[in-house]
Order: sequence, then C-alpha cells, then structure tokens
Amino acid sequence: MRLSGSLALQIAQKITRREKLIPRTATLTALYHDNTLIDEAIVIYFQSPKSFTGECIVEFQTHGGQMIAQMIVDACMIHGARLAQPGEFSKRAVLNGKIDIAQAEAIAAMIESKSEDSVKILAKQLKGNLGQFIHKLREELVETLAFVEVGIDYAEEDLDPKLLERIDAMLQENIALLDKSVEASRRRRGLLEGFRICIIGKPNVGKSSLLNALLCYDRAITSDLAGTTRDTIEEEIRIGTHLVKIVDTAGIRESGEQIEKIGIERSIQAIEESEIVLALFDRSRAFDEDDETILSLINRYKEEKTCIIIENKADLPPKLDPNILQAYHPILLSKDDTAPLITALQAYLDTQSFEDDLILINQRQIDATQQASDALKRAKIQLEEGEIELFAYEINEAIEAISSLTKPFERDEILDQMFGNFCLGK
Repeated sequence: MRLSGSLALQIAQKITRREKLIPRTATLTALYHDNTLIDEAIVIYFQSPKSFTGECIVEFQTHGGQMIAQMIVDACMIHGARLAQPGEFSKRAVLNGKIDIAQAEAIAAMIESKSEDSVKILAKQLKGNLGQFIHKLREELVETLAFVEVGIDYAEEDLDPKLLERIDAMLQENIALLDKSVEASRRRRGLLEGFRICIIGKPNVGKSSLLNALLCYDRAITSDLAGTTRDTIEEEIRIGTHLVKIVDTAGIRESGEQIEKIGIERSIQAIEESEIVLALFDRSRAFDEDDETILSLINRYKEEKTCIIIENKADLPPKLDPNILQAYHPILLSKDDTAPLITALQAYLDTQSFEDDLILINQRQIDATQQASDALKRAKIQLEEGEIELFAYEINEAIEAISSLTKPFERDEILDQMFGNFCLGK
C-alpha cells in the first residue's frame, strides 16, 4: 500500500508507533489499528521531493491478503487519509514535474501490456525518450518564434535571409522526423496492441480447422457444410515473443443469402483491419471462381498487407494446379500440422522491430504529432511566401500540438527567449 501527501509521515508514525522513520530505508516494524496488532511489515519512507509523486510517500509491504490490506487502509483513513482516485498518483507525479504526460501514459499502458514488444517500446517512453525529442523540438520552435516575433515588432528591415534559410532547414528536418514517427507508429501498431492476422478463403476450405489447430482447442465449429462460419471469430495467441490476434472469417463467395452476405462484408472489413492475411486454398480441389475471388482480394491488398498463401489439405491427393499459385510461394499444410505456418509467421514478426524509431503509443499521441507536422508544413509555405505573421501563427499551433504530448505550453517560454537573446530596452 502506498500513502502520499504532506501528512504521509505523520500517519505512518501513528500506525507504526515509531517516533522516527529514516528516509529511503526499509524498516521492519509492527502495524497497529485501533490498538490492535495488524501485521509485521516492511515500511519505507520517501521524503519529498525524492519520491514518485514528488510528495512525501510511505509504502507498506505486508504479508499480503485482502483483509490485512483493508485494515491498513482503514487505519490510514482514521488518521486523516483518503482513498486515491484512479490514476491520482501518476497525476500528482505529472503536476509535480516528476514525470511528463507521455511517461504517465506509458505507465498505464505497461500495466496492461501483454507482449514483450510492447514492454520494450513502453520502457523507452517511460525512460523519457519521447519527452527528450519533444523538448528539443519545442526549444527550436520557441527560439524561432522568438526571433520572428521580435522581428515583427522591432525590426525596421526584413529578417536576415541566412536566418530564414536556417529556419526553413529546421522546419524541413522536423517535418521529416514527425512524419517518420507517425508512419512508424501506424505501421507498427501491432507491436503494442498485438498483430491482427485474418484467415480468408472460400467456404469449407479449412479456415476454422486452421484456427482450432493454432489455438490447440476447438474454438470454432467445423463441418462439411459450406457457410458454417457466418461471423468473424477472434482469439489471441502468442507466437514467439509476439502477441497476435487471429481472426477467422466467413467464407467468401457469391451468395444470395442476406446473413451470409453480411458475414462476407465483415470478412473484407477484417482484411482491412489486419496487418497479415492468411489466404487458404484447398489443394485437394480444383481452382474455381470462388478461389479466383480470394486471389483477386490478395492482389488488391498485397501492397499494403503481408499476405501469406496457404495450400491446405496437402495430405490429400492434389487437384489444384500448382502453377496458379507458384508465384506466391505458398506454404503447404496438412491436417493439424501448423508448424510451417508458425515458423513463417514468427520469422516475419521478428523482423518488425522498432529499432530507433520513435513509436507513439496511442491514437492521441499520433493525432497530436500529425497536427504538429501539418502546422509546420503550413508554416513553411507561409515563410516561403514572406507571410511572417501567418508563419508565427502556424508555429504557435505546432508548439501547442506537440506540447500536448508531454507538458502544456506556456507563453512565458517565448518571453524568456526574447529577453534572453535580445536587448529590447534598458
């Protein structure tokens, strides 16, 4: 249990009946509630500002158990504490300058993390990598804005052409960095949320059987009747260190039945929402119009999706012309043998590392970064056209957008730059 605030030490002393707790030292001590011994526990006192929230914090490390924890909480509340609101400790840490907003979001996401990939990305953001990038960009934009605004208000002549060239180069460099971050974050969303893999194919080609084999249990109903699966089915599995979401879709074919049509529409939507598409073809049956429909979908999405062609039922006598799919380098699968597919998927997923790219961890961060990039692009145009006032407006917009990722922008930052770099009057 963690207790934070100006009265944290005072309350802890009452519960432990100790006159002194040494900061940052683990102390084995008895805990009391209404003169009743609760537990013998480790108590650690963190003196302000050297704590997570920046306030005085006392942590109680007990033997566990819900009742013991509740009795300690009750004892704290009797002496003046209250229950924390959801996220309040991180909020206080942000308000007291211990962490920024991006780090707080990384903490929340790390708690919910389900894969090694996401933990590695979130750890970098928790360390402050995003904050460092934003801080550098803010400094450059604020300094630029200070020069321009002073030029607008005080200069009798136009701004130095060399200065304008440096500003233009700075804008170009940062636009490229922001766009790269947005693109990398969208492309590698699966590293955080889990890669989506959808299975498509004509009816009765073995999609549900493949799903069951990957899950190692019968999740989907299978039968010899075409159209057994009418809706998409989603399940999560782990491939190596990667979390993936497998989506089994309804069979895609021309159908006059309304329910089946809806299922097919959802199958196409699943393709659009997935990073990887597994297209199944029955090797024991001749290639037909329904297979042609599947192949046309693969050709439609192959530039934006990773598509893996699978010839299923390889343990049966082949009737599918091998030349039709030869260019797609199909994987052969027999009944309940998913090893070749697992190997291919893991090899692909292992290549999707984030390296040194700055990965944004949620849609709010992506939107704010995109807004900042768009504002800088508009500012660059205004600069080239000599519209300095409009240029300054767009730079302000960019600063506001990018600052929302970590720390709200203060106009005093502009004044500090102005008075720190210029002599405007004695």
